Amino acid sequence: MIIYYASSEIVEFPEIRKTRYTKDFSWGFYCTNMLNQAVRWANRGNSEPIINHYEYTPNNRLTILKFDEISDEWLDFIASCRSGKTHGYDIVEGPMADDTIWNYVNDFIIGNITRKQFWALAEFKYPTHQISFHTLSAIDCLTFKKSEVIYDS
Repeated sequence: MIIYYASSEIVEFPEIRKTRYTKDFSWGFYCTNMLNQAVRWANRGNSEPIINHYEYTPNNRLTILKFDEISDEWLDFIASCRSGKTHGYDIVEGPMADDTIWNYVNDFIIGNITRKQFWALAEFKYPTHQISFHTLSAIDCLTFKKSEVIYDS
C-alpha cells in the first residue's frame, strides 16, 4: 500500500520526534493513504509543498490499533493521547481529528461538553485517514519511493 507524508522537505528516512505538543495518537510519524489529504496538509504553510511517497508493508508481529470509524473508543484514545499520555502500540490507524473536531475533543477533555454533545457536533465534512508509526520497528515497515511537489488546486 502506498501512503503519503506531507512536508516542506524530502523525508527519505522518517523519524519519530517528541515535540512540545501531542497529536491524535501521541508522538509519531504520521502519514495518510489519501493523496488529496496529504496535499492539503503540505499546502498549509508558506514553503514548497512536498509529498513523500512510501510503500507500507505491514508486519504482523507489531502491535497495531486500528479504528475503522470514529467511536467512543476512538474519542477516549484521542483524548488520552492529546492529554499527554502515551501508549504501547507500534502503529495506530484511523480517522483524523481535524481542526474543527479537535476543538470538540478539547471541549470534551476539559469538560465543557458531554460525550453526547460531542457526538452531536462531530460530523466529518470529508473522509479522513491517518496512520502513525511510533517505534523503530514500525518505521521499518516503510520504504521511501519518491517525493514530489504538489500545489493544492
